[in-house]
Amino acid sequence: MPTADAPLRILIAEDQAMLRGALAALLDLEPDLAVVGAVGDGESAWRALQRLAPDVLVADIEMPGLTGLELAQRIQRHGLPVRVVIVTTFARSGYLRRALDAGVGGYLLKDAPPEQLAQALRRVHAGGRAIDPQLALEAWSEPDPLSERERQALRLAGEGLDATQIAARLQLSHGTVRNYLSEAIGKLGAGNRIEAYRLARQKGWL
Repeated sequence: MPTADAPLRILIAEDQAMLRGALAALLDLEPDLAVVGAVGDGESAWRALQRLAPDVLVADIEMPGLTGLELAQRIQRHGLPVRVVIVTTFARSGYLRRALDAGVGGYLLKDAPPEQLAQALRRVHAGGRAIDPQLALEAWSEPDPLSERERQALRLAGEGLDATQIAARLQLSHGTVRNYLSEAIGKLGAGNRIEAYRLARQKGWL
C-alpha cells in the first residue's frame, strides 16, 4: 500500500479537458495518491506510460488515437507493469467483457463517488479488482459473437469506409474483408453492415 513517502503514481487518460482536470484535482487530494500525468488521447497515454512508468492508468474508453480498451490490450501485449482502471459513461456489458479480457483491474462509471475511485485505485494496485457489481453480473449473460477481425472491419465500416478502403487499412484482400463483414452481419442478425455496426456498438462489442 502506498504511503505518504511513496504515493501511488497515477496517469489519467481522458479526452474531455474539464473532466481530466477534475479527476486530477480530486485524486491529488488523497495523501497516498499522486497524479504524475494527464493526457487527452490514447497515443499520448501510450507514450506517457513508457516515459512516466505510473503504477495505475485511469482511462476513458472512447478517446482519439487509441480507445481505453485498445490501450489496455497494448499494455497487456507488451507486459507493462501498470494496472488499468477504466472510468467511463458506458454501462455496457460488452465493454466490460473486453476490458476483463485485456487484463483491466477496475471498471467504474463516471457518476461513481470520487472516494469510490480512490478506493478502487488502491485495491487494483494491490492486485484486486474493482468492478461495478451490476455490470459484473451482466457481463457474462450475452457472449460477444464477433472475432477481432470482424470487429475491426465493422468499426471501419461504421466510420464510412467501403470494403476496398477497409482492405487497404487492415492490409487484407477485398474478398476477405467482405467475408468478415458478411459474417458479422449474420452473427448479429442485421440487415446490412451499418445496422450491424449500430447493434454491436449498443452491446459494447466495438
